[in-house]
This record gives sequence, structure tokens and C-alpha cells, in this order.
Amino acid sequence: MPISREQLRELARCRLSEAKVLADHGCSSGAYYLAGYAIECALKAVMASQFEANQIPDKGLVNSIYTHVLPDLLRLSGLQTELHSATPELIKDWDIVKNWSENTRYVTCDAATAAALLDAVGGEDRGIFQWLSSRW
Repeated sequence: MPISREQLRELARCRLSEAKVLADHGCSSGAYYLAGYAIECALKAVMASQFEANQIPDKGLVNSIYTHVLPDLLRLSGLQTELHSATPELIKDWDIVKNWSENTRYVTCDAATAAALLDAVGGEDRGIFQWLSSRW
């Protein structure tokens, strides 16, 4: 099913909002999972902005986008070098965020771990989410 850059942006915002609601209600595992998923959607929104109209993209690239591995998505987005030369705070945030996995949907997570990820993900004003949203 095709998904537009705008849909990915909206999904990223929505998943982050849902993660915060879950965290506020003591649902740490769900909050952790959705916060990471918000970053996955944000990275994919960045990548969607790089496709050109009226061109068939490389099949290998398209297939590789269907991963859920955040470091791979960062590399595919073309932002890896820029992130590694960013502020120490942003690099620290990425060091936390990059450990998220889609497999966390099958595990439980404590409040401190979820809070650390949510803090690193940030929002519209700071963190990895803000950094990515300024590039989509």
C-alpha cells in the first residue's frame, strides 16, 4: 500500500502523541514502542521527500526502506553524517533512540527506560523528533 510523505509525517506526530499519553498513564511498554515507531515514521518521511516524481526509484533502495532498524533507516535517509556532526546532546539522544527495535512490542519495559527514550525522542521543540521533522 503506497503511503505519502504527508501521511508518514502525520503518523509520526500521532504515534509520538500516543506514546506520551501512554507514558502519562503508566503504560511504559506501549509508550516505549510507539515512541520508537514515531522515529521510524519520521525517518521514512525524510526518505519519501527524496523520491522524484515521474521516476522509478531503484528497486534495492525501495526494498531496503521496508526495514524497521533505525540505524539502517538513518543511513538510507542520507542524514547519518549530518547527525554524527551534530551537537553532543543530539548524538546522545540518538545513542538511546537507535537501540529501539520493532521487537520491543513483545517485551515489557519499565518506566525509567520508557522515559529515557521519550526524552531522547523529544518533540516539536527538541530531540531526535524535532531534528528529523525539520528535514522532512
